Amino acid sequence: MDSFTRYWKSVRLSRVLLRLCAYVVLCLQTHVWAENTIVEINQMQVEREDGGVFFSANLKFELPSLVEDALHKGIPMFFVAEVEVLRDRWYWYDRKQASEARHMRLAYLPLTRRWRLNVSPTPIGNSGLGVTLSQNFESLSDALTYIQRFSHWKIADATDVEFDGKTHLDFSFRLDVSQLPRPFQISTLGQADWSLSGSRNIRLGQEGSK
Repeated sequence: MDSFTRYWKSVRLSRVLLRLCAYVVLCLQTHVWAENTIVEINQMQVEREDGGVFFSANLKFELPSLVEDALHKGIPMFFVAEVEVLRDRWYWYDRKQASEARHMRLAYLPLTRRWRLNVSPTPIGNSGLGVTLSQNFESLSDALTYIQRFSHWKIADATDVEFDGKTHLDFSFRLDVSQLPRPFQISTLGQADWSLSGSRNIRLGQEGSK
């Protein structure tokens, strides 16, 4: 009888612990979801002109506190914007008609107290910037305003993309933690405070798309 009582108490305790663990996991997941920073993509527009196909959009987001703190401590941050134009195919994967990327490296310069932004169509490494366009800003907010605005970005030649309702464009933007220093990459694993991303899809009609 005593052994049965001990067994039943053990089962009840296991159930309580299981429920407690499930509750903790749920709370942690809720916290992670709440802390994820979503990039809002507004006024997205694609236009075809004689000089090519051009993309415009305005982004809206606030930097997570850990990211902003790292920037002020001199750690560069990398952002990536990607565009893909795909043609519908019912019998196979959609056919890619065009693709472009914009890689951005934002860094604080303590000596001048200014912010430098490097922009390139290819990934930018810390060891060498390669061929990039660079611009300096007086404040972090000014630099972010530039990053968040895509105006008349050429993504394809005019003859490469069909505007007939059977083509769609996928746009994505994210903080690229893979280019951070190795110790930071390890510390960001599973950390929602380092999650900054957004995406949006638009179908291209005959009169252009918004």
